[in-house]
Amino acid sequence: MQIYNTMSGALEPFSRTGAHVSLYMCGITPYDTTHLGHAFTYTVADALVRHLESQGHAVRYVQNVTDIDDDILRKAREVGEDWRALGNRWTAHFIQDMKSLNIRPPDHYPRATDVIPDIVTAVAALIERGLAYASGGSVYYSVDRWPAFGRLSHLPRSAMLAVANERGNRPDDPRKRDPLDFVLWQAQAPGEPAWESPWGPGRPGWHIECSVMSTRFLGATLDVHGGGGDLVFPHHECEIAQVESITEHAPFARVWLHPAMVEHEGEKMSKSLGNLVMVRDLLKDWSADAVRLYLAGHHYRRAWAHDTDELARAEVLADNLRAAVKASGGRGAPLREDGALADFTAAMNDDLATPVALARLGRLASEVVAGAAAGRDVASAQTLVRRLARVFGLRLDAADPEPRVLEGWDTHLTRFDQRGGQAAPA
Repeated sequence: MQIYNTMSGALEPFSRTGAHVSLYMCGITPYDTTHLGHAFTYTVADALVRHLESQGHAVRYVQNVTDIDDDILRKAREVGEDWRALGNRWTAHFIQDMKSLNIRPPDHYPRATDVIPDIVTAVAALIERGLAYASGGSVYYSVDRWPAFGRLSHLPRSAMLAVANERGNRPDDPRKRDPLDFVLWQAQAPGEPAWESPWGPGRPGWHIECSVMSTRFLGATLDVHGGGGDLVFPHHECEIAQVESITEHAPFARVWLHPAMVEHEGEKMSKSLGNLVMVRDLLKDWSADAVRLYLAGHHYRRAWAHDTDELARAEVLADNLRAAVKASGGRGAPLREDGALADFTAAMNDDLATPVALARLGRLASEVVAGAAAGRDVASAQTLVRRLARVFGLRLDAADPEPRVLEGWDTHLTRFDQRGGQAAPA
């Protein structure tokens, strides 16, 4: 298998280094979810996991929930709701959408507030190593102390600040030594939740949350770290600076995987622009299989725009696949599969070329339908259609998502509701 690595900017041979493939995907900030961009990112991850599993690899998959940050607190103030209740409600909404799309759940689904003690320990380690400094009750990472900063994004220093400012950086924070320095621990503001720390009450910065959650569950080096393309900088760049500073081991991730952005109405689909296409709305008019096929019809590294006509074509393909697995063949000559499995596998091994793999699956389904009509024995080919369709999480003729999907997500939801991590009184 070859996969594109954002770090090198090239296709690289991929193999696991241990008993399992370790995968971390940055998860949602739970409010106003789940839009088509979210769905694209997590169905790409699902196709990767399912393909690896189909090739005999065990996968240990971690996805997080960013349940405490500026966006959550701002949204909670806007709607007059407790920040934790808001996060729990939207996380449950997201989980239901993931179940509807038959997305294999991660093995671990931590939220940032689960790991506050670990975050405090990590921040203290960065201060001890001379890479971070405390100021006014907050702690900041000193970017100048990490010469490799920019290695992932390939951005020149002159371009970094503008991009960071668009994505949550506060350049005018008077406690910073440099406008590009990023917050590791944020001092408590009036009315905000807070946890105790050596620097006073506060809460973690966004970047340190993922760094701690990923290494806690997967170790110092991950096989694959991924997330939407808008996370390359500053989020993932900052993660590298933090983790490799603490562990003194490189690389933090062997492969950086970044699904492209989804556009709508001429711009990137995003909460801030208000041009969201919500998965739950699509599922009112289209089958879950159609939505999965629609998403998989786009290569994960190419930006694309929402197109209802394409979605309609995906529904036609879904109907064809269902017809193939339900067709009644005869006792004639068995239908030859003509290398369908090899072709499909080669496409998926070629940097997850899902459009090519789907085309081959669709052709096999058409051959099954035609063969059954001609009285041929299509049982073996139907089994292969089902096998290949599972890589894309398709239900086909099943009424419900897979049992492991329902049970896994329900378990996460139950644990999410029961876990602690309560903030100290504001």
